[in-house]
Amino acid sequence: MNPNAATIRDVAAKAGCSIATVSRVATGSGPVSDEMRRRVVESALALGFRMDRHKADARPVIGVLLPSLANPVFAAALSGIEQCARAQNLSTIVAQSNYEPDHEERAVAALIVERPRGLILTVCDPASSVALANVIACAIPAVTIYNADTPEALGAVLVDNRKAMATITEALTALGHRRILFVGGSFASSDRSVARYSGYADALRAVGAEPLPPLEVNFIDAASDIDLSVAIQRFRPTAITASNDLLAVTVMASLRRMGLRVPHDISVTGFDGIEIARLMSPKLATISQPSRTMGLLAATMVLDIAAGRRRPMHLTAEVTFLNGESVAPPP
Repeated sequence: MNPNAATIRDVAAKAGCSIATVSRVATGSGPVSDEMRRRVVESALALGFRMDRHKADARPVIGVLLPSLANPVFAAALSGIEQCARAQNLSTIVAQSNYEPDHEERAVAALIVERPRGLILTVCDPASSVALANVIACAIPAVTIYNADTPEALGAVLVDNRKAMATITEALTALGHRRILFVGGSFASSDRSVARYSGYADALRAVGAEPLPPLEVNFIDAASDIDLSVAIQRFRPTAITASNDLLAVTVMASLRRMGLRVPHDISVTGFDGIEIARLMSPKLATISQPSRTMGLLAATMVLDIAAGRRRPMHLTAEVTFLNGESVAPPP
C-alpha cells in the first residue's frame, strides 16, 4: 500500500465538505448539490483518489470531447454519436480541447462531473493523457475515437493513420515526386499527426528518398493562414502532403498567393475526405475516413460497455484513397 496515497479524508478536506459527502458522490447514494459534486470530483482527480462511479448514479447523457468542431471531420463524428444517442433517448454534452492537453484535462473533468452514461474522447496523446488516466480512475465507460495506442481498459475506434498516409504518399512517388514536404499539426497536440508523418516517411524511404523535416503548425491558427515561403525556398518541394484536409486547403491558398499553381507547379494532398475539399477546384486528392460511421460505432460501443453487454475493444475502420485533380507529375 502506498503510504502517500490520497484518502477520502484528503478529498473531503480539499473539497471543503464531510467524508460522508465524498462517499455519497463516489457511490451515487444520497443527494448532493451540483456545485458540491463538482468540487468533490475535481478534488479527487487533483489528488489522484480513485472514485469508482456507481452505475445508478449515471445520467442519460453521453459526454464527448473533441479537439475542435471547426474541423468537419469531428463534426461528422459527432453527428454519428448524436444519431445513436437520440435512438436511445440520450443527450450529448460536448467539450472542445482546442488541441491543448491542459485544456483537455479540464474539459474531461467537467464532463465527469456531469455523471455521463459514458464518454467518447479524442485526446492529444493517449500515452501521456492525464484526462484518460482520470477516466480510468473513475471507472467511467469510455471509448476513444481517432486515437491509436488507447489503454486496453478503454474502447477505441480508429483508422490506421500510418498506413493510410503511406498510401497517399506512394501515389505521389508513383508520379515521380521525391521532394515532398509534410505539413501537419503540432506533434505534441495530435498523435494522428505523428502517425501520418511516419507513414509519409515510410513511403519515401521505400523509394530511396529522404523524408524532409516536418513543418508543424498550430491547428487553430493554420485554419486561417500558413506561411510557406521559408519552407518552399529552403526545400524546393515538388509536392506537399498535409495531415488533414483543412490544412491542405490553407496550403493551396498560400501557394496561390505565392504565384504557384496547383498542380502545375506543385502537387497537394490532404487527409480526411471532408466535403468542401472535394468541391474545390482543383479537387483535392485525399484519404477519406468514415467519420460519421466511426461516431456511430463509438457511441454503440460505449453504451454496450455501460450496459455490461461487451468488454472494451479496439476497432479499425477502413479508409479510401480519393484521387483528385490536385496532383500531377513534378514539373
